[in-house]
Amino acid sequence: MSDKRTFVQGNEAVVEGALAAGASFFAGYPITPSSEIAEMAARRLPAIGGVYMQMEDELASMAAIVGASLAGAKSFTATSGPGLSLMLENLGVAIMAEVPCVIVDVQRSGPSTGLATKPAQADVMMARWGSHGDHSAIVLAPSSVKECFDLTRRAFDLAEEYRHPVLVLSDAIVGHMREDILLVPPEDSNPITRRDPGVDPRDFRMHSDGDDGLPIPLPPFGSEYLVRANSSAHDDTGYPSADPGQARKTIRRLHDKVENAVHRIADYEVIGPEDPDVILVAYGATARTAEQLVIDSPGGLRVALLKLRSLWPFPADAVRELVGETPVIVPEMNLGQMVREVERILGPHYPCYAYNRSDGQAIHPDELAEFMVEVIS
Repeated sequence: MSDKRTFVQGNEAVVEGALAAGASFFAGYPITPSSEIAEMAARRLPAIGGVYMQMEDELASMAAIVGASLAGAKSFTATSGPGLSLMLENLGVAIMAEVPCVIVDVQRSGPSTGLATKPAQADVMMARWGSHGDHSAIVLAPSSVKECFDLTRRAFDLAEEYRHPVLVLSDAIVGHMREDILLVPPEDSNPITRRDPGVDPRDFRMHSDGDDGLPIPLPPFGSEYLVRANSSAHDDTGYPSADPGQARKTIRRLHDKVENAVHRIADYEVIGPEDPDVILVAYGATARTAEQLVIDSPGGLRVALLKLRSLWPFPADAVRELVGETPVIVPEMNLGQMVREVERILGPHYPCYAYNRSDGQAIHPDELAEFMVEVIS
């Protein structure tokens, strides 16, 4: 199969990206606006020898993909905000046991059932902090159908490299839009494959001795390696350990293996002039609105966009360097979540402004332009 251009929906591109990454297992419970991912996975996975499992709820869905990954499969699920809420306990299991897997969250308005088919960007902080305890997070955020494909594929690679669950934080607008994109077939995608750990099976340890704290590749259950996947605090062999020194070492390593790699994980793009009057920091569907203002230059303002394709770990040093002393506006379809992180790293006296909607409606370029001219001019 050669590369082919096709007109697809964002949710469909997620499935194609997963297949290009070598995914072979999906477990999920349909929920709008992510249902098309489950529907397409149900068709595509069995056709290539993979497995689709319809689960009874999102708790079971997350447990299933953790189990499938431990058995050697690249696994993923898809949900929206209410379902992600239910997945958080087993997400913590995957973090502590270092089980690679991918969770796609097509965000909708909330809390609770909320506006079930309307878009939002309300899960940003839940994606980062939802699971209890000290941990880090890897979260990617597509703003186009092409990025749904590319970032889902990359999510699997990051999950394998860092042995960590990775979230793809889409939204109802991006998930349901259709665009013409070039699909790379699975046989030509060259994904990261799960390697043999390359150590003595009789002396298996959970992680390497390197300074980066990365775990060694995960051998599947049933192999010659004795794998202990433990959600409790544990030592390097996977045995439970209540020793404070060991707990400190384990928790610090789980955190640092991601946070110390921010320069490798961070993915962003700067669009617009080099000497802007204002910088928009945006992600997901709202980045598309922001990019229109780069083109329109409302009120004669020179506008630049810092488009975040990865949200966590947050590229704090890069943001400080890029914005300099230029005023910043952070538009979001929520009451202000990512703006808090931007304000935290830039300091309390920096000219940083939030523009928010939480009514299930997209932010229109005209309304953002009016706000921008008002606060900057």
